[in-house]
Amino acid sequence: MAEAQLHDFPSLFSLDGQVAVVTGGSRGLGLSAASALLQAGAATVFISSRKRQACEAACAALNALPGLRPGARAVSVPADCSTLAGVRDLVAQVSAQTAHVDVLLANAGATWGEAFDTHPDAAFAKVLDLNVRGVFNLVREFMPLLQKRASTEDPSRVVITASVAGLGIGTLGKQGTYGYSASKAAVIHLGRNLAVELGPRGVTVNSICPGFFPSKMSNGLLEIAGGAESMGKANPLRRLGRPEDIAGVVVYLTSRAGAYVNGAAIEIDGGALWQRGQLNVSKL
Repeated sequence: MAEAQLHDFPSLFSLDGQVAVVTGGSRGLGLSAASALLQAGAATVFISSRKRQACEAACAALNALPGLRPGARAVSVPADCSTLAGVRDLVAQVSAQTAHVDVLLANAGATWGEAFDTHPDAAFAKVLDLNVRGVFNLVREFMPLLQKRASTEDPSRVVITASVAGLGIGTLGKQGTYGYSASKAAVIHLGRNLAVELGPRGVTVNSICPGFFPSKMSNGLLEIAGGAESMGKANPLRRLGRPEDIAGVVVYLTSRAGAYVNGAAIEIDGGALWQRGQLNVSKL
């Protein structure tokens, strides 16, 4: 039967020979995703963040991973993606070393926690500039490289790191993350618009929406909410996210397995967004 015939199943989740760019890739979820891309067979993964030293340290760790494809490498390309000039600097650095990009992971992001009545305008603007405007500029400026090898049969991929805070209510109260939650809702919708706009050009755009993963960005909120152990026990799966949870979804979306997924927003939170009667972290 024709339905039983799968084309080259062993390569379905392979990224053999691909070139990827990961912003915010020097730590946390970005570094986990970059590791997954390299270990799935990518030839080159460009690691970007504002700090050169952090990029270089991340690349050293990635290049020391065992079992990488021969010649595979992580390359440091520091840049500030909150500004158009910074995005264009990143594109120039990448363009000097490759003629095409197959995967763009827009992961750089910022947050700010403060009570509603004292929440600063400058902080709100900074978060939206990087988390929304920066993503739009990043995708637009990388389009010439993304389109070089792209087709509707074998599309290039854009993956946006959003958050479950963009699908539900984020943190309110004395550490309210109003700009962050608004920015993640906005960037998810931006991703859907770009998916329809860029699909005919051979580029898919999807968003991943992590819940709580222990990281530098989330550790403060985890402490306020009672600690990682308490938050883990309140999750339907009784744990917080692990690097492998991000890695699996990123490889799926960027490999041939995810070639027909476009405009999606995938929650990676163990089901916490949908549970009822859980600890209400929104009031902490």
